[in-house]
Amino acid sequence: MTPENSGPDACDAAGPPDKSDDGITDPADLSDLSQSHHGRDTGQQLLHGAAASTQVSDRTASRPNGDGSSTGRYRSQDAAPFSNGLSHLGGEKIYGALDLGTNNCRLLLARPSRRGFRVVDAFSRIIRLGEGVSQTGRLSELAMDRTMEALKVCAGKLQRHSVSRTRLVATQACRVAANGPAFVDRVRNNFNLDIEILTPEIEAHLAVAGCATLIDPATDYVLVFDIGGGSSEIIWLDMTRLGVRQDVLTGRGDVDDAIVAWESLPVGVVTLAERFGGREVTAESFAAMSDAVTKLLLPFEAKHDFRSRTAGKPMHFLGTSGTVTTIAGVMLGLERYDRKRVDGIWLGTEDIKDVTSDLLAQSYEERIMQPCIGRERADLVLAGCAILDAILRLWPSDRLRVADRGLREGILMRLMMEDGVWRAGRRRRGRGRRAKGAQAS
Repeated sequence: MTPENSGPDACDAAGPPDKSDDGITDPADLSDLSQSHHGRDTGQQLLHGAAASTQVSDRTASRPNGDGSSTGRYRSQDAAPFSNGLSHLGGEKIYGALDLGTNNCRLLLARPSRRGFRVVDAFSRIIRLGEGVSQTGRLSELAMDRTMEALKVCAGKLQRHSVSRTRLVATQACRVAANGPAFVDRVRNNFNLDIEILTPEIEAHLAVAGCATLIDPATDYVLVFDIGGGSSEIIWLDMTRLGVRQDVLTGRGDVDDAIVAWESLPVGVVTLAERFGGREVTAESFAAMSDAVTKLLLPFEAKHDFRSRTAGKPMHFLGTSGTVTTIAGVMLGLERYDRKRVDGIWLGTEDIKDVTSDLLAQSYEERIMQPCIGRERADLVLAGCAILDAILRLWPSDRLRVADRGLREGILMRLMMEDGVWRAGRRRRGRGRRAKGAQAS
């Protein structure tokens, strides 16, 4: 099955490697971010034409820094981002979202725009905060020191841009570590950053909100998953519960109404790699990883019976994790990770299995040489593939959509909604006709 893409990317979300700017971005190169796409002639046919309603923007390719962060510049494109109906750009306050995960520290700053929100600055660094937590139950001093260095950069960006409103969150590593709350207090005392340790349920809801407009509105069921460093969120959506499904695609509907079940698995790429080994992975150890995840999924399936509920009905997967963006980048043979080629792409599950088999046949050193993997993720990528393999085996599906966006975008959307600056704006003239024509094709 040939991968299909709806157009250039829009968002700065989890992806390998994240190309966020480690410094101040030139305002002339900032981009509006969107949760939906406008179809382009890329020589590929869109599945169902579901994503052909709006166009999004992309970032220029960037180079990784030696410290695990990366440097890049945003560039504007003909974008139709999260719609809020604002009539002017100047003077709008800046919003911030920080995602302190088990493996990454990510910051996104944006202000509302007439067509959505405009990215002001962004930052991402691999900090491996959860390294060793699965064995010791505590955050290590080295991991906390690495994270403090990254948070120092984030604090500087928040102050420099005079950010008016933020939501700063931490996930699984701080959730399960005995000294997680103490570390959050340390961050508050040092940098005046008030970080909230999210519950698994809130994390799942925000992740869905951040990528909801990539859902095919013609489908009945969608499985959204986020494979993290220390946990993995699984969310089932029943789209038939929504009155007007097209509202989800345009950012005007609340996808929370479609959530029928969710689960936070206490396993992610870091914890699984630490348990089974991530550098030298054999077919046997990969199967053991997949089986271990399956055992965690089975009680959830036994409770909700999604295999029977979705049988014969239109459904698809939506993956927001670095695992699926890595698979897409490797499959496309990218010489350097390119968000505009990955975000929103449709993958066939057989192609995913082929990429997984190829990576499994490679040595650790060969995986390092993969441009979309690199040294920082070479020991984690197959653990992510094993989690995805377990999901695909339990709930068979022919297609999966890749979202290079997620928690931070969901946070920004919620903040802007609360402030009343997130309103559905009119599409530009002609867009509706183009979208309808694409869906009819």
